[in-house]
Amino acid sequence: MKNKELYFSKENLPEEVDNLMNEIRNTGVRNRKTDLSGGRPALLVTDMQEYFLNPASHAFIPSAEAIIPNINRLIHHFEKNNYPVIFTKHVNTEEDALNMKTWWNDLITPDSPLFSLSPLLLVPQSPGPLVLEKTQYDAFYHTDLEKILKGKGIDSLVICGVMTSLCCETTLRSAFVRGFKAFMPVDATAAYKREHHISTFVNLSCGFSPLVTTSETIELTGK
Repeated sequence: MKNKELYFSKENLPEEVDNLMNEIRNTGVRNRKTDLSGGRPALLVTDMQEYFLNPASHAFIPSAEAIIPNINRLIHHFEKNNYPVIFTKHVNTEEDALNMKTWWNDLITPDSPLFSLSPLLLVPQSPGPLVLEKTQYDAFYHTDLEKILKGKGIDSLVICGVMTSLCCETTLRSAFVRGFKAFMPVDATAAYKREHHISTFVNLSCGFSPLVTTSETIELTGK
């Protein structure tokens, strides 16, 4: 995509998040708060692969590296509280890509050196991480995600990772219609452009999820 933007950086993240939150609130969204007391949440770390994190990749997201510390904070928090942490990896074949191939004219294949999760992530080594491979924006589509969540008694889903306006937003909407309380922190996702990031949270705050930061998410899901 042309004109990618570095709107999040390690240096400006706190200030830029405040700016984003104010801009989103000023659109007049109805930001209904979510009560998670007595519930059991899970964390979904979406597509944090080298395909999107490595500067040498044509799909590189300039703002993605800046959100890794917040994603790692969420991973640590969820593991400490014995809540499930699930990682997704996007992967395609010619047969299952469907419109992804037409739209992006490129596929992430399992033999690609960029298929792996970023080494900057706090991925548990023992026992190994729970990783789901998906073929579309929606992490529920033709995967066992819903079965896994319901099997673990999960009633709410925190979504982080990339991209804000594509896989993260689509999965959040899908979680909502399946009955899960779903939300994602403004400062733990990234898109190619700032306007895409803002637009996602304006839309979601109008009927799908509350507007929250990483710190607020940790407070909401604490024991």
